[in-house]
Amino acid sequence: MKTLHLERLTRAAFAPFGDVIELDGARHFPINGGTTERYHDLANVDVTENGGRPLINLFRAQPRALPIEITMLERHPLGSQAFIPLTARRYLVVVAPAGELDPAQMRAFWSEGWQGVNYAKGVWHHPLLALEKVSDFAVVDRGGEQPNCDELSLAEPWRLVFEASVALAE
Repeated sequence: MKTLHLERLTRAAFAPFGDVIELDGARHFPINGGTTERYHDLANVDVTENGGRPLINLFRAQPRALPIEITMLERHPLGSQAFIPLTARRYLVVVAPAGELDPAQMRAFWSEGWQGVNYAKGVWHHPLLALEKVSDFAVVDRGGEQPNCDELSLAEPWRLVFEASVALAE
């Protein structure tokens, strides 16, 4: 079975696939008479193609047991899709570049739990991979009349591999 090694989720590493939604390094300023700090423009929401409109959803992800085998990926060709965790629980992200799916180009990341992701339009990704406990996510994606989800099964499964130095259970 082919293996896919997990990487720490950072803005630089994830840039080919979209945005990391996090406060570190984000543009911010005080509002509401100084009682609130606004972290501004954290992701490029791209959903208006062909008359699309933004949707705000709540996804409740069931935890996945390790080891995890990756057997399929999906993409949204008409709009971006942002996942913002509502609980501080680590989760996994598996992506591949937009275009024709090439499993050899897949990358896997772990989020520290306070980081969200915004998949760019057309980027291949695995459905939510929550760990250990049920986890809630606010999701911003595209609504509209046209179908906006393609799913492909991989010719062979890939197994996510955790390096010995990666301690995900905290």
